[in-house]
Amino acid sequence: MRTITAWMISSLDGVVQQPERWSSPYMNEEVNAEIGAGMAPSGTLLLGRRTYQDMVAYWPHQGSDVPFADYMNNSTKYVVSATLDTLEWDNAHLVTGDVAEEVGKLRQQPGDNLLILGSPTLVRSLLRLGLLDELILNICPIVLGSGLRLFDDTIGEVRLELVESTAYGTGVLRAGYRRAGA
Repeated sequence: MRTITAWMISSLDGVVQQPERWSSPYMNEEVNAEIGAGMAPSGTLLLGRRTYQDMVAYWPHQGSDVPFADYMNNSTKYVVSATLDTLEWDNAHLVTGDVAEEVGKLRQQPGDNLLILGSPTLVRSLLRLGLLDELILNICPIVLGSGLRLFDDTIGEVRLELVESTAYGTGVLRAGYRRAGA
């Protein structure tokens, strides 16, 4: 069975919205190398609609000289959406209907593990449904005060256990969690 890992960039106060606007001072070669190494075993992306729309506006227009561009453009992408009818990005497939059922089917298919980049609404749903195997947070040492947070009152209690942690020279803390008892 395929596993599902979510990888997110977060502020210290839990904001995950538009990290491209505030995280760049903390992303250096050391952090990017670790992100690239984490992406390598997962050649398949699972994205929510908003994240897909942000990414399709940027990545297809980037050349191989841009870090992660080849990975993003060549990977198979599954986009969970109740409102989109078509997808513009190469290798992108629409996932509609019941999220638990459809993502459960994806997990059963042969292939690479599934990696979620961003997509906080999707991550919350999968966490609540017990379908998220691993959550990796790159926590940047900045307090934003406002913005979309990963965790809200729709999740309920979910116990996690820390399975890895790394502190980088820029102050970023990478913390990897799995569901407790999994």
